[in-house]
Amino acid sequence: MDFRAALLEQTRAFGDLIKSGDRDTPVPTCGDWTLEKLFRHVGRGNRWAAQIIIDRRNEPLDPRDVPDGRPPDDRDAAAQWLDSGAQMVLDAVDRVGSDTRVWTFLGPRPAGWWIRRRLHEATVHRADAAMALGTDYDLSPELSGDALSEWIERTCVARRHPPRLDRGQSIHLHATEEALGPTGEWTIVHDEDGVGWSHSHSKGSVALRGPVTELLLATVRRKTAADAGLQVFGDTAVWDAWLASTPY
Repeated sequence: MDFRAALLEQTRAFGDLIKSGDRDTPVPTCGDWTLEKLFRHVGRGNRWAAQIIIDRRNEPLDPRDVPDGRPPDDRDAAAQWLDSGAQMVLDAVDRVGSDTRVWTFLGPRPAGWWIRRRLHEATVHRADAAMALGTDYDLSPELSGDALSEWIERTCVARRHPPRLDRGQSIHLHATEEALGPTGEWTIVHDEDGVGWSHSHSKGSVALRGPVTELLLATVRRKTAADAGLQVFGDTAVWDAWLASTPY
């Protein structure tokens, strides 16, 4: 997958969606945020990541210290501000080198890690904007599947919000899109090595099955499994406990 092209594409699509609505529209899936705050969060977040990379930081950066962190009032200028922020991430990685290790909230990672992270920040927040505006949300199975993998991967190694999965428990997610092949299944387990995941096919304490975009939205708590139309098998308490302990 071309994460670089996808970051630019998803950022533009997010911006176009925000531009089509009233900036004061509430975003129910993001607490008390409005579209304006969601837009600023994504746009400033790209500049924040780019600054971390270009400075080769080994410690956090306060988002309030990001240069040009507020979008212009003019809508067209704001769209350019958003798009240029995504390009800044790519340019920063090119400048320092993709393998240069920099600070991330998961510990030091190669600078190129931020491209995929910022891509899926855009894919999920575009869903927030679409639901706030009552419009359809379309994402390719390939992108949805990778967003789900990226989220699970981050969650399993999270420090601030370690996921809750008791020893011996497991979760299996199964996408119905055959084109995804073996990458369309995700198994999360808590074994003697701790909480980890793979694309393996196995029976879980709880299993969810359905379209991959709906699996993604349920997993990141933008929809309930019922609202997403997913089939759920097994111990639903395991799923509920997992969701309650994972980042939003």
